[in-house]
Amino acid sequence: MNLGPIDVPHVDPEPPKGRMESFAEQLRHFWQRNVMWLLLAGLGLLVLQDVFGLHGVLAMRRAQQQAIQEQEEIDRISEQNVQLQSRVNSLKRDPEAVERIAREQMGLARPGEYIFKIAPKKQGGAGSASDPSKGQSSSPAKTP
Repeated sequence: MNLGPIDVPHVDPEPPKGRMESFAEQLRHFWQRNVMWLLLAGLGLLVLQDVFGLHGVLAMRRAQQQAIQEQEEIDRISEQNVQLQSRVNSLKRDPEAVERIAREQMGLARPGEYIFKIAPKKQGGAGSASDPSKGQSSSPAKTP
């Protein structure tokens, strides 16, 4: 078996020397030569658009991540809202809770009560027992 070179006919035969090709023939030959490359270039552009475009895969993943973050924020705020609503209901129904907040956070007292505020001890030996000006101080305050 002799498998020598195979003669393949040339796809784009040149016109005879004395005859010019018409525009339609030239266009037909151009399409025959380049249709595959044009289709591959178009497909490549479509793939690029699908991946990197305005509504592509990457933009969709960014939007999904942002939606997850927003949902986590909504959940956190909803939980905080439930806690605050519970506190509001507690303050509406429990006068002792209102009194506790008035005493602890606002420093209020009932008529005839005295409030003594004691400064906290300083750490590191800055205030010693021999120096009364740096130690604890108490000042009575009477509220009308």
